[in-house]
Amino acid sequence: MDHFNYAKGQLHAEGVALSDIAASVGTPFYCYSTATLTRHFHVFSEAVSGLDALVCFAVKANSNVAVIRTLAQLGAGADVVSEGELRRALAAGVPSERIVFSGVGKTARELAFALDKNILQINVESEPELMLLNQIAAERGLRARIAVRVNPDVDANTHAKITTGRKENKFGIDWSVAHQVLRRAAALPGIDVQGIAVHIGSQLTDLTPFREAFHRVRDLVAMLRADGIAIRRVDLGGGLGVPYEPDAGLPPLPIDYGRVVREAFGDLDLQLVLEPGRLLVANAGVLVTRIIHRKEGATRSFAIVDAAMNDLVRPAMYEAYHDIVPVTEPTAGAARAPVDVVGPICESSDVFAKQRLLPPLHTGDLLALRTAGAYGATMSSMYNSRLLVPEVLVKGDDFAVVRARPTYEDMLALEILPDWM
Repeated sequence: MDHFNYAKGQLHAEGVALSDIAASVGTPFYCYSTATLTRHFHVFSEAVSGLDALVCFAVKANSNVAVIRTLAQLGAGADVVSEGELRRALAAGVPSERIVFSGVGKTARELAFALDKNILQINVESEPELMLLNQIAAERGLRARIAVRVNPDVDANTHAKITTGRKENKFGIDWSVAHQVLRRAAALPGIDVQGIAVHIGSQLTDLTPFREAFHRVRDLVAMLRADGIAIRRVDLGGGLGVPYEPDAGLPPLPIDYGRVVREAFGDLDLQLVLEPGRLLVANAGVLVTRIIHRKEGATRSFAIVDAAMNDLVRPAMYEAYHDIVPVTEPTAGAARAPVDVVGPICESSDVFAKQRLLPPLHTGDLLALRTAGAYGATMSSMYNSRLLVPEVLVKGDDFAVVRARPTYEDMLALEILPDWM
């Protein structure tokens, strides 16, 4: 469910017509709904109610500070994977004790920064990282609170580029040696072993991989406690999928996911950390774009729009599907015809949809690419020297630009000619 609906013939975000935002800020732009963010957070939180659970938003899904603050005000923590994301979370008002730092390649600078900010937990993903963190913490006279991320060798049955829990993936420590690594970690002077972390991938549409991974983690908790290592926390990552295609089957609901979590850990007296990202923000956002030209090719009809793969890379990178709808509501029973919706970038991969059945489209029409709130703006770039698009947050009948479109002068000011030129 989201809060993007037609009213009086125009697609609205809550009480604001997207066409009014387009007239104000230009196109393309991202638009996020506060009501949808709020609803999704509450639905997920309720699914794990009664457990000692901390919901940490995976900032990589949408790193806009206003979005992070919206969720933080609801009680969310933050799962970050870089110093930049950590700084964004702190700037958004997320308390440091609700921040978890994940990621396979944290630098010494990043680890030191996380220690200085006294965050809840650093998820260690390799023995070299463990030893580096121990050294940095010991030099500061600190003990770093950590969880060891375990790679459970479980196939998430998702896209190959977003699976993270198989033994050939770069993430985590193989579950078969994690016991020994955790025992060594517990003996280090600069390390305070708090728990175990696991994350097997993104956009999972089946609960079976979660169940398999969680049961392996449960077994590891029992082994460590038998060794006298007091595991107090388990970080379960995120990954629950969202519906992108309107006519496709629905992924499992958060309440179903919550049952799997309870089944695995409900009796173990643990704090659980859960890190939803896409689930909270994907359906809360759309990318609005305008048709520049309608072009009839030899075998295809094209709608060339002013958004491009640099603004939303998921279709080019993952062959991802996004529902595309006109901002002006089509007439009832309007005939649909196959159209390729493409961007202006000089790449054949700059395509949002091929042979998509759409109602009649004309030059100047506005289109909305739905379910674009996750991995949209956060993965955007200035390829082809295109300006980053603005982000807009709607609340009720009001909207605000929460990331402005830079100017070309801003873009050029980032570069410096050397003295010899």
